[in-house]
Amino acid sequence: MHQHQRGSPPSSKSFSRAGKFPGPSGSIWIDPVRFRRLAAWLTRDVAEGRFRPGFWGFHQTRARSAVELIRMGTLDAELAALVWLLVEARLPLIVAARAPRVGKSTTLNALLDFLPPSVSRVELAGAAEDFQWLPEAASLGWRSERAVVSRVPPRPDSTYLIAAELSNHLPVYTWGDQARIAIRALSLGYGMGATIHAGSLEEVFGVLGAPPLRLSADELSWLGVVLILGLSPTGERRMTAVHYVRPVARDVHGHLQRLGPAVLATWDPARDAFEHFGWGVITELAERVERKAGDFELEQRRRAEYLGGLADGGVTGVAEVQAALRGYSLEGSVQPGN
Repeated sequence: MHQHQRGSPPSSKSFSRAGKFPGPSGSIWIDPVRFRRLAAWLTRDVAEGRFRPGFWGFHQTRARSAVELIRMGTLDAELAALVWLLVEARLPLIVAARAPRVGKSTTLNALLDFLPPSVSRVELAGAAEDFQWLPEAASLGWRSERAVVSRVPPRPDSTYLIAAELSNHLPVYTWGDQARIAIRALSLGYGMGATIHAGSLEEVFGVLGAPPLRLSADELSWLGVVLILGLSPTGERRMTAVHYVRPVARDVHGHLQRLGPAVLATWDPARDAFEHFGWGVITELAERVERKAGDFELEQRRRAEYLGGLADGGVTGVAEVQAALRGYSLEGSVQPGN
């Protein structure tokens, strides 16, 4: 387990499977013990920024704020305000794109600034993750002979897991048993932010439902908000579709209710503009974040105006926007239950 460090995680697509990865000259094979040591070393050194650009495919990208993404047209203020409300309530956030280097990590990091300061971020350690900090690990299917380390256990309602990427491309990415346990933990109330290579919601489900994860439809229903990133004809980054994955639930009679995902927004390439459909599930979204539907709509409008004002005023720096987000609650936002 690692506390999250701000910045883009590595984006190399060089890792192929446990024990083998391409080095500067040919493939390198290592035994499982040395592999786990390497994974831990990579996780630590990536977090501390020790890799130089180009090392085994690593590259540096400039951190961006959510407001800068609005000015770039990646999303608009109305959509950003909706994501703000949902991420603030710790709903899981998955940023997907089929092509590499489209901005998945940059987008995820920017939107995670919507998390309240009181939320504890836990960065998963990729192939080296042993979940010794997670008291529910065994009940979720994690097999380990080691006992859970004695410490103050994390609270699901105040903990957000961070997975740089759900793939097997690098030891620092989360895959296999580790990814399965992390996603299952969402049903207990943990939040999670992650990226994945997929060009549609169907592809996201396909990747995570296939071997080796083999997650069921009910387990995948806890993915929360799934953002699909793409490129415009001129190469600009755009959120081509945003989905709300409805979690499986029980009705008042105890019967399982399985509702399909809802589309929150899509991008129209002809107009280079976003079409919004969140109004159709406002009641559900409001209940999910423990707000009244009317308050939710009002607060989304307020936040959209606030973010739009920051964008119009040129307030786009990461530190500036982080400070502005922290200060927003002091300006009279409608709080849950009020």
